[in-house]
Amino acid sequence: MVSPDDLRLIHETLKREPTETELACFENLWSEHCSYRSTRRLLGTLPTTGPDVIVGPGDDAAIVRFNDDIALAIGMESHNHPSYVDPVNGAATGVGGIVRDIISMGARPIALMDPLCFGDPVQKKNHYLLEHVVLGIGGYGNCIGVPVVRGDLIIDAGYDGNPLVNVVCVGICKPDKFITGRVKEPGNHLLLLGAPTGRDGIGGASFASKDLAESSGEERPSVQIGDPFTEKLLIEATLAMIERGLVVSCRDLGAAGLAGASSEMCSTLGGHIYVDKVHLREVGMTPREIMVSESQERMLLEVRPADIEQAMVLAERYDLICSDVGQVIAEPRYLVTYEEQTICDLDIHFLTEGAPKCIWNSTPYSALKPYVAPKGSLKELCLNVLSHPECASKQWLYEQYDHDVQTRTISFGRDAGLLKLGTDSMLGLSCGCNPRQIMLDPYTGTANAVYENAANLACMGVEPLCIVNCLNFASPEHPEIYWQIEQCIRGMGDMCQKLSIPVVGGNVSLYNESDETKTQIPPTPSIGMIGRAPIIVPQKVKDGDHIYLCSSRSSAQEEKKEGDGMGGSILSALTGCQGTPPTCTETEILTSIRDAAKSEAVVITDISQGGLITALATMAHNATITMPDGIDPVSFLFTESYGRFLIFGADKTVIETALKTCALTELGAVGGEGLIIRCKSEEVRLLPEEIKQARESLTDLMRPA
Repeated sequence: MVSPDDLRLIHETLKREPTETELACFENLWSEHCSYRSTRRLLGTLPTTGPDVIVGPGDDAAIVRFNDDIALAIGMESHNHPSYVDPVNGAATGVGGIVRDIISMGARPIALMDPLCFGDPVQKKNHYLLEHVVLGIGGYGNCIGVPVVRGDLIIDAGYDGNPLVNVVCVGICKPDKFITGRVKEPGNHLLLLGAPTGRDGIGGASFASKDLAESSGEERPSVQIGDPFTEKLLIEATLAMIERGLVVSCRDLGAAGLAGASSEMCSTLGGHIYVDKVHLREVGMTPREIMVSESQERMLLEVRPADIEQAMVLAERYDLICSDVGQVIAEPRYLVTYEEQTICDLDIHFLTEGAPKCIWNSTPYSALKPYVAPKGSLKELCLNVLSHPECASKQWLYEQYDHDVQTRTISFGRDAGLLKLGTDSMLGLSCGCNPRQIMLDPYTGTANAVYENAANLACMGVEPLCIVNCLNFASPEHPEIYWQIEQCIRGMGDMCQKLSIPVVGGNVSLYNESDETKTQIPPTPSIGMIGRAPIIVPQKVKDGDHIYLCSSRSSAQEEKKEGDGMGGSILSALTGCQGTPPTCTETEILTSIRDAAKSEAVVITDISQGGLITALATMAHNATITMPDGIDPVSFLFTESYGRFLIFGADKTVIETALKTCALTELGAVGGEGLIIRCKSEEVRLLPEEIKQARESLTDLMRPA
C-alpha cells in the first residue's frame, strides 16, 4: 500500500486522483526495494570510480575492465523474503534475476556466488529452508549452465525467521561491446521477449520491503516461479540479438515487473506502453496485474523499427514469444494505454526519482561485553569449533552445484574461487561477511569484511578489481538499526578507499525481521569481490611441509590483551566468552601475501572464522605444531584477528625470502597421525577420526540418510 504521506504528495503533484494502475506503479517503484529511499544518501558516500570501472552503479550491472580483450559484468541481488515463503522458487528466481541483469548488459554469465545466512539447521524449519534454498540455487544454476564457484554460510539464531539468500553473478563481454539499460532514440520500439506474463510475483517489490509476519504463507503469490530451461533460451536469444546489433538498450524484468523495467529504461526520454499487447499466460488479467507482475524469464529490448522483423525471427528461432509492447517517446512522460484508453499518464521523473527520501532517527548502542575465559578443555573447544557449521566441511553444498560447466573453473573450495579467462589470466572471486562481529561494532566489522575478502583473494595471488554488496538489515525505522546502516556503509567506504577498491553496484534489503519468531537479523552487509591474476595452479599441502604463522611486523609487535579478537568469533558464539572484535589496521601485508602466493612453492590460507585451529584442520589435518612461549592457548587457537596467515612449504628459504617483510613464526610441520598442538602446559592431540567427525558434521546433518 502507498503510505498516507506518499499519497498526499501524489495528490498534490498530479492535482487529481491517481488511477489504479498509477497507484500500483507508485507502490512498487517507490518501495524501499526499488527506490532505496532510506539509503540513497548514504550510498552516495561510497567510492565508485577507478581506472578499470567502465560502468558503475545505477544500471542492471556494472562493467569493469579485466584486460584489453575482456570486460566483466557484475551484479549482486537478494531474494530473502521470497526464499522464506517458498525456498525452492524464491532462491531459484533469485539466481534467474541476477543472471538476467548480466545478460541485459550484453554479457554472458560465467559464474555465481551465493552467500547464505540461516538459523541453526538442527531445527526442523531451518533445516527445511537451507535444504530447499540450496536445491533451488543448484537446480536453476545447473540447468542454465552457470557454475556456482564460491559461497558463504552463516548460521545464527538471528536468521530463524528471516534467512538471507544473496547471489552474485559475473559475466564476460568485449570492453567496447556492452549495452546499457537506458533508451537512446525516440521512435524506437520496446519488445517484450520471453515467457508469458502471469499472476506470480505480483507485488514482489513491495513485498520485499515488508517484514515477514505469521501470515507469510498468504504472500506465496508474491513469489515468482522460475523456469531455467526458458531462461537458457532467453540467454542465447538475447545475446544473439545483441551480437547482431539489433538491441539498442535492454533491461530485465525484475522488481516491479514491466512497470519497473519500462519506466526506469525510458527515464532518459519517455515511454509509452501498450499493455494490451503483452503476451499472457493467464486469461482475465487486469492492466494493473500485467504491469506489476514479476513473472520470470522476460527481457525488455529497445529495437529500431527497421530491426523489429529480424528480432522477431530470432525470437522464434529460440522458441520464444516476442511482443511489440511500446515505444520510446521524446516527452518525459510515462504513458500506459489499454485498448486505446489511457490508464497511466505520469511525469516519468516523478515516478522514477520522486520517492521522498527517508532519514530515520539514529541511535548508537554498545554491545561489547568483557571477555570471560571459556570452560572446557582445549581439545573439547577445538572439536566444538570444528563442528560448527561455519567451520565444518561444506561438501554437502559443493556436491549439489556443477562447478565445472563452461570448463573455466580452476578452483572452488579454497579461499577464493578461480576461473581461467583468456590464455594467461584468471578471475578470482570471494564473498561474505561476519555478522556477529558487525553486530558488536558495525563500522569495524564491515571494514573487516572488505579486508577479509581481499585477504581471501590475496591467498590465491589475486589483486582485487571491485566489490558489489548486498546490505541486509532489519527495519531502518528502529533508531539502532539505522545507526547500524550508517556505520556499516561508512566502514565499507573507508576500507575500500584504503585498499583502492571501488564499489560498483549492489542491493539494499531492509525490513528483514519476523513477527513469527520475534527476531531481527544481525546487520549483514554481505560483500562480493572479484580480482585478476596470472594463472597459477593451486598446490596442495604435502607431508613434510613447514608451517609458518605470518602477520605484519607492526601487528606482531602489538601488545595483545586477553579476549582481543574473540568478540563475534565462533568460540564466542559457542561458549559466550565475549571479548572485543578484531580491528584490522594493517593492510600492506596483502601485497606480500599476494606476491608470495604466485609461487607454486608455497600454499597460503588466511585465518578468519574459527581461528587458527580451523585454518589448520582445513588445510592439514595431520600436523604437529608448537605454540610460542608466553601466549594464551585459547587466544592463540581461536581468536579471529585479521591480517594473519598460515604458510605451508617444503623450502624454508623460499618462504622466508618471499615473506621477508612480514613477521614469520615457525609453528611445526605437516605429517603424522592427526593434529598435535603443543604448548608449555599441555599437549592437545586430535585423532583423525575425531577431526573427520567434526569436519563432516554439516554434511551428516544435511545429507539424506
